[in-house]
Amino acid sequence: MPTDLHVTWDEYNALTERLAHIVHDSGFRFNQIICIARGGLRVGDVLSRIFELPLAILSTHSYAAEGGTVRGELVIAEHMTMTRPQLGDRVLLVDDMVDSGHTLAAVAAELPRRFPVIQAMKTAVLWWKACSVFTPDYYVDYLPDNPWIHQPFEVYDTLRPDGLAARLAAR
Repeated sequence: MPTDLHVTWDEYNALTERLAHIVHDSGFRFNQIICIARGGLRVGDVLSRIFELPLAILSTHSYAAEGGTVRGELVIAEHMTMTRPQLGDRVLLVDDMVDSGHTLAAVAAELPRRFPVIQAMKTAVLWWKACSVFTPDYYVDYLPDNPWIHQPFEVYDTLRPDGLAARLAAR
């Protein structure tokens, strides 16, 4: 039975920096970062800042029920939010993890169809689980025992506005 992996903000930030270093050392020269929202938002934002490259955001949705722990049907947004009028042709596609791999595989296949300008694309994640059907180009940690990863922002999956007062008072 896989164990849970609990990640602090410091650990999360260090993993993101290590991913940036791995990508840089690979020699892959890209001119666009696309992050898969929601999990890849934080990673994509940091990489965009480090590499000084534009960030595009593609929303997907599949984990929703029971506080975001049950996978449902994958929905890929029809449009992507970009800060430039034209998408770059050499893309780094970023997410936080490859769990089942279905999301990253579907998005990696769909992007070149939707955006023929893409000539080269590589994928980057913090965690790659052994159970995944997709192998990322870049990753920081390979997880052979497929743990459930508890990320530091998960508290917001179940925190609602009426619970904020108690949370803030406890600080």
